[in-house]
Amino acid sequence: MKSKVKKTEIDKSELIDAFAEFKDSKNIDKATVVRVQEDVFRAMLKKEYGSDENFNIIVNPDNGELEIWQNYMVVADEDIYSTATEMEYSDAIKHVDDCEIGEEIAVKVDLGQFKRRAIYNARQTLNSRSLELKNADLFRKYKEMVGEVIVGEVYQIWKKEMMILHEGNELSLPRANMIGADFFKKGDSIRAVIEKVEMNNAVPKITLSRTAPIFLERLLEREVPEIMDGVIAIKKIVRLPGERAKVAVESYDDRVDPVGACVGMKGSRIHSIVRELRNENIDVVNFTTNTTLYISRALNPAKITSVKLDEVAKRAAVFLKPDQVAMAIGKGGQNIKLAGELTGYTVDVFRDGEEINEEDDVDLEEFSDEIDSWIIDELKKTGCDTARSVLALSDDELVRRTELEEETIREIKQILLAEFEG
Repeated sequence: MKSKVKKTEIDKSELIDAFAEFKDSKNIDKATVVRVQEDVFRAMLKKEYGSDENFNIIVNPDNGELEIWQNYMVVADEDIYSTATEMEYSDAIKHVDDCEIGEEIAVKVDLGQFKRRAIYNARQTLNSRSLELKNADLFRKYKEMVGEVIVGEVYQIWKKEMMILHEGNELSLPRANMIGADFFKKGDSIRAVIEKVEMNNAVPKITLSRTAPIFLERLLEREVPEIMDGVIAIKKIVRLPGERAKVAVESYDDRVDPVGACVGMKGSRIHSIVRELRNENIDVVNFTTNTTLYISRALNPAKITSVKLDEVAKRAAVFLKPDQVAMAIGKGGQNIKLAGELTGYTVDVFRDGEEINEEDDVDLEEFSDEIDSWIIDELKKTGCDTARSVLALSDDELVRRTELEEETIREIKQILLAEFEG
């Protein structure tokens, strides 16, 4: 014959097991265990009795064991007013044999006396508080790790993001934060930097990035001991992820060449970073407070003849030999764009011998009524953001550097020339 166990006893056992699991959690300190257990049972007492005022809850911080004691005032038999706070003398002596009328006694509460629903609610509350504490601990942990590189495992792949597992935790890598050439399969190992940590409906959301400049900075720190030792400082990093990056570095030791140290013998140090970044072309530039020299270095590999600065407008007119113009601008205007971001100057490229009439120049945006915005954007990719900077380039050069047809370029130049001939 099968033995029958009361449902209340089963619920009580489940509650005790839940507390035991909570108590043994690695991320919860003893003080928090005690506080949470007391809060959960006080909530249960309020549900059951309407108040928890005449109850004492005692939790052993070492083993998590808990006792509940209910306080009663001993009254004469048949003189009881409230069964929640008073106990008849004939019942009181069953618990405390030497008690007297008018005395306060404490009686241990058996969890088994609570209704099934009360125990169920207590277990649910405990699980909820446990999850809250876990999420808060997770938030603190990764908030302190913002800017650090982690190695995780690709767990799920969706259209707009990937889920990465790191130490059993779920991290998000949005597609927008991935390099264009990135391709990963489920189970692949992946390296990324923790970009930000936010609380979203009490749940921590950890966002990763492989496109942030700090990801490249951390990779350089790992490969170049002089950076970790503080001998070389990274002043600034600008990137077109997967395409090109420029890194300005400075040495605090005259004996150490910062560019050579970062690149390594025959490129040994930079090569592993380039592979990680899907063949991103990395230019390491020696930082200087000499703006003219800094701009010249930023436009590497092009050789600059001279630079004319406008400190107020933060513009630099750069003069080069005709065969150097294409290199200064770079593929799709990448080189000139990054040079401008690195130095903080808008760079305009001119061939040697060309004259600049800055007062007579016109920003390309002024032609938005006559030229489509996407065409203006294409021209800006070449480093041209004024009418004269566009006119300074040949039709063939503009065709090669943009996605515009030769006929379109001729029409654009006619519109721009009309501005100065009028």
